[in-house]
Amino acid sequence: MFLVQRMTTNHSLGIAALAAATALLAAPAQAQNHPITPSQRDTATQVAQRGVPLSELAPSAPDSYTVKSGDTLWGISGLFLARPWRWPELWGMNLQDIRNPHLIYPGQQLFLHKDGDRARLSTRAPGADGLATVRVSPRVRSTSLADSALPTLSPSAIEPFLTESLVVEENALQNAPRIVATREQRVMLAKGDRAYARGSVEFPLAPVPGSQPAAFRVVRNAVPLKDPVSGEVLGYEAYYLGKAQLLQGEGTRDITDKDGKTTVEVVPASMDILVSKEDIRVGDRLLPEPPPELTRYVPHAPSGPVDGRVVSIYGSNGISNTNAAQSQVVAINKGTRDGLERGHVLTLLSDGGRLPDSTDPAKAMLKLPDETNGMLMVFRTFERVSYGLILDIQSGVKVGDRLVAPR
Repeated sequence: MFLVQRMTTNHSLGIAALAAATALLAAPAQAQNHPITPSQRDTATQVAQRGVPLSELAPSAPDSYTVKSGDTLWGISGLFLARPWRWPELWGMNLQDIRNPHLIYPGQQLFLHKDGDRARLSTRAPGADGLATVRVSPRVRSTSLADSALPTLSPSAIEPFLTESLVVEENALQNAPRIVATREQRVMLAKGDRAYARGSVEFPLAPVPGSQPAAFRVVRNAVPLKDPVSGEVLGYEAYYLGKAQLLQGEGTRDITDKDGKTTVEVVPASMDILVSKEDIRVGDRLLPEPPPELTRYVPHAPSGPVDGRVVSIYGSNGISNTNAAQSQVVAINKGTRDGLERGHVLTLLSDGGRLPDSTDPAKAMLKLPDETNGMLMVFRTFERVSYGLILDIQSGVKVGDRLVAPR
């Protein structure tokens, strides 16, 4: 009975400690109100006053464009600008009309104004007076504008990885609660199945009074993320299997036999499998579900130089010879300790390779220049590792490829 009391008393501290252990590499929480940095606002103000050079426009920039459902801020930025990560310029070109770059809606019409060697973007047609003409007709609708604001990137490209990717310390999985049994001794578990799990003295499984049932990620095989240059282990990527919910906490009960001898039986916690990306089995570990992540970011270049490397291709389970394509996710060896943040856009470089000079009798070795291969945007950061989405690519991305600040 003492063990039951100890579990109940220590639960809040245990789950909090486990959450802290799994998030030790994570960056401090950011304000969730889509802030606009002073440098972005300064740039936008300057551009709003003088516009941008015509040379900064995309070669096929249209004279006007009507925002459609399904558009993204990245796509619209690339429609008008040669370098779409320079979002403050696009916002600045339209500073008076679009005061918040995170709130652009389907149905808005954008007009490109060219004057000499400069250009501006506005919601007013060229030659129109200070007031825009809007045609209205009676209608009833109950749509939240906040919900219809354009995302920076397609949510379907990022949301699965916000749900799945988790970098932990080496011992985080060793000390995490584990699935110990299944109903009817099933070998594999899927959505809707019941599982039984045990924690430890440090991380017991017991409900917190007055709170919602605790949710956990079911994970397996923490793959080390090694820096391709230094060999340093930057963290461990837990392989996501699904999600489970705690129904009833673990405990013990006393059993007295016919001879009066009392033994203590362990009663594991009851869990329901809510999501199963892959089959779940006995021995898989449970980590507390972290808070939801933002899915809107302001694309921008880092303020200083970056020299990073691709550490792994997400989902390759540690296989180093896998190549990543467009819209895939890679882990990189830079994180918050290196100044990396959500929304940072980086240029991917392909290794130029080394070969002997066939025209030189001495066969001197040549190192060909690294060539631009595509672009990546960081969408999730930890202390020493970040995840980025490949926005466009010319050839496959592999472990060890370099990333630099865009020129």
